[in-house]
Amino acid sequence: MKFILISGLSGAGKSKTASFLEDMGYYVVDNLPAALIPKFAELCMAGQGHYDKVALVTDIRGGQTFDGLFDALDQLREMGCDYKILFVEASLETIIKRYKETRRSHPLAKAGRSLEEAVALERTALEPVRKRSEYILDTSALSTAKLRGEMLRLFGEGDGRPAMSVSVISFGFKNGIPLEADLVFDVRCLPNPYYIAELRPQTGLDAGVRDFVFGYQQTRDLMRHLESLLSFLLPLYVEEGKTALVIAVGCTGGHHRSVAVTSALADFIRQKGYNASESHRDMTRD
Repeated sequence: MKFILISGLSGAGKSKTASFLEDMGYYVVDNLPAALIPKFAELCMAGQGHYDKVALVTDIRGGQTFDGLFDALDQLREMGCDYKILFVEASLETIIKRYKETRRSHPLAKAGRSLEEAVALERTALEPVRKRSEYILDTSALSTAKLRGEMLRLFGEGDGRPAMSVSVISFGFKNGIPLEADLVFDVRCLPNPYYIAELRPQTGLDAGVRDFVFGYQQTRDLMRHLESLLSFLLPLYVEEGKTALVIAVGCTGGHHRSVAVTSALADFIRQKGYNASESHRDMTRD
């Protein structure tokens, strides 16, 4: 079981890091009392794989010390639960700017204490947690996309594959462009097997249609350009922290040309090392 504890300074980005882990398949719990952490871990370990990736957020919102947290973490070690601590921090100037932009109150800004004093007090209180952390992430200069990319780098699957899934969808323009599409390619410029009587009832997954479509040099040239474009674009999307990319390929009805090209593109993307799936939205429509 992967068990991550997120802690750090208020305003440094703990909520965003937690949401990115949730997108990566982690079960996230915010502000669980320290005394309940061992019991929660026990339930997860007994969950037969349902909770094999867990992240907990703990911070200073309650003004508590972290002695109870360290006791709970010691119990996790005794239980054989291998946890990691991610400490999220940012510069004083960055945190003050974020609080001014959101107009929220710092949890320690009480009793006439200034925001600067509150941040300094919290930094001192959290120093023992920081010292025990396996990962320290400074978000001062990170955009949302860059932060997502860092989370993918630190906590991705680690199987050597890019941490972005790609969905390739075929569709017919007469039924509308898929709303979820990030990239749309129009292949209505290719020769149309619809006008070949024996090919009309088939789809782009059938050998006859596929051979017809790819039997033309313009199709092969188009594929060469699409493959070159995607070879350039996909690493850039990964670098920007994108976790899922949807590529839509359209022809008139979504039965023939788009289906054949979608299948070929999905194969190419898999060969590049990405987790790619293909689907054919309109292939069975009349």
